[in-house]
Amino acid sequence: MTDASNPLLSPTTLPYGLPDYRLIRPEHYLPAFEEAFAQHRAEIGAITRVRSAPTFENTLVAWEESGALLNQVARTFYTVSSADATDEIQQIEETLAPLMSAHQDAIQLDSALYARVRTVYEARDTLGLKGEDRHLVERRHTEMTHAGAALDDAQKARLTELNQRLSVLTTTFEKHLLADTNDLAVVFEDAAELAGLTEGELSAAAAAARSRGVDGYVVSLTLFTGHPHLSSLTSRESRRRLLDASRSRGSRGNANDNREVLLEIVRLRAERAELLGYASHAAYITSDETAGSPEAVHALLRRLAAPAAANARREQAALQAIIDAGAEPFPLEAHDWAFYTEKVRQAEYDLDRTALRPWFEAERVLQDGVFRAASELYGVTFSERDDLPGYHPDTRVFELHNPDGSELGLYVLDLYTRDTKRGGAWMNSIVDQNALRGTRPVVVNNLNVPQPSPGSPTLLTLDEVTTLFHEFGHALHGLFATVTYPHFAGTAVFRDFVEFPSQVNEMWIYWPEILTAYARHIDTDEPLPAAVVEKLRASEVFNQGFATSEYLAAAWLDQAWHSLSAAEAAAVTDVAAFEAAALADIGLDNPVVPTRYSSTYFAHVFSGGYSAGYYSYIWSEVLDADTVEWFHENGGLTRAGGDRFRERLLGVGGSKDPLEAYRDFRGRDADIAPLLARRGLDS
Repeated sequence: MTDASNPLLSPTTLPYGLPDYRLIRPEHYLPAFEEAFAQHRAEIGAITRVRSAPTFENTLVAWEESGALLNQVARTFYTVSSADATDEIQQIEETLAPLMSAHQDAIQLDSALYARVRTVYEARDTLGLKGEDRHLVERRHTEMTHAGAALDDAQKARLTELNQRLSVLTTTFEKHLLADTNDLAVVFEDAAELAGLTEGELSAAAAAARSRGVDGYVVSLTLFTGHPHLSSLTSRESRRRLLDASRSRGSRGNANDNREVLLEIVRLRAERAELLGYASHAAYITSDETAGSPEAVHALLRRLAAPAAANARREQAALQAIIDAGAEPFPLEAHDWAFYTEKVRQAEYDLDRTALRPWFEAERVLQDGVFRAASELYGVTFSERDDLPGYHPDTRVFELHNPDGSELGLYVLDLYTRDTKRGGAWMNSIVDQNALRGTRPVVVNNLNVPQPSPGSPTLLTLDEVTTLFHEFGHALHGLFATVTYPHFAGTAVFRDFVEFPSQVNEMWIYWPEILTAYARHIDTDEPLPAAVVEKLRASEVFNQGFATSEYLAAAWLDQAWHSLSAAEAAAVTDVAAFEAAALADIGLDNPVVPTRYSSTYFAHVFSGGYSAGYYSYIWSEVLDADTVEWFHENGGLTRAGGDRFRERLLGVGGSKDPLEAYRDFRGRDADIAPLLARRGLDS
């Protein structure tokens, strides 16, 4: 029996299956999960108790039909827990983490279910299965085997213990990081300390201070090591304070210290990999990705690291020359890099990126940039639905229609930073499209843009413009995927392929008719001058030594931690020493080019889904750069090109092998040359 008073246990009355967050209170979540777990267990039990021989319909399709309530409740909750994690929501997530892990293991490790799936898998060549049906059989069998379904009972018991403990630890890591990030937000007493910031940036810092009940100005930290303000703050001391705060997160010896948490995560992941028959967690993860092995990942990272580090050293010398020419020379430090990079950019390209914000008003970027590019390319249209509630007052809901006028789905945008939102930017789905359940997609984009004072416009940095286009690329993937089975819905593709569509969507930022439409001065409506656009294009490779090095350093740290055997992991006790040795090993230990994420705040791999997978961005960028070249060769921003990309790549979701889908789109495998040229690594 379900509790009719719990809105999570009754069908929503809103279109597209959008949860009515106005009715949902925190106390509704755990009871709804309990009911959903029980219902899902009963549905799986009904499959395994069938006396007739396993078939595609009574096993695989029946499995796909199960778990609808759990899927709905989980997506509703995890959308909130990532974007509006109040203390009460965090407590629920901590309680839920081991329960969810245990439930997932109970399904994935079910011997009776595995036996039925294996029977269908072994007979697949005789069943006439094609396309998505055959792929479902193969993926379910591979995933269950990969998860440990073939282990004996004692091994499964230990595996379940490991998974539950890991679920608690990763939740703890994220909780610690959010708390320490909020605690380390830098308070400045005087506006003079923030000289160099724009009026809008000062307004946002003043608003952040008021919201915390403190005098002065508060600058919140970003998820990554650097900070946008480092490029414009004229005070070295202010820059130092900001970067020092960022780099100290999770390693200060306080209640939010993440060092012991991450060491235990590394040890348990290594033990789990060994239990499952793999040499390391990295070997376990990559075995079911397009990369295939950590050796393939390491080869790519090492291939790129040496030229990237060399480029960074040349860039460093140019920055030092600027400093040495000043009245009071000093050795360049990490907190100086972004500031003096802008000086070199101005000297070499006559370009000041920090002065471009008046041309990037957020609403115009969204409507005339992001949405316009999608409309031109795919023929979709957008209309805001003020009548539909989001999970927070800051959210906005848009309805999308296909070129023929049919309903496509909903897009939810949550633009601004707040203390209850985790750092970074991301896309997630509240509802996935699939024909089996007859659902259409509801997708969310979250960013962390500082919110200005009421009445002031939101002016974006060029990096924030890039992030919005990037995350909307993920959203399009989730909106366009058209599949039969829930298992393949939306962005349910290999981790080292999922960043590809989002990176491709960044190409439209500089596309002439798109840029002219959205990059217009907030006061004069004048377009971004053509000369400035040309300078932006000319400077695209500028500072790529730094950008590539900081990313590769983080990707290598991820691999270093997760390439340890169980015995090796047990021997590591000093996080900082391990990091230093790992970065020296690949030649990315330049102290003025810090890693994009240090271990204690590396949420992607210690609380997110990118463990042993942070390489995915550069791996996917090989495909991205090659695809950008294809668009340039085939007319650019055209419906024909967009329809081909939508049909052959975005539209297939996870329903076919991603590299097969890429070959279907491109006509061949990807070439790495465009990536090397883009990042200045081809010389």
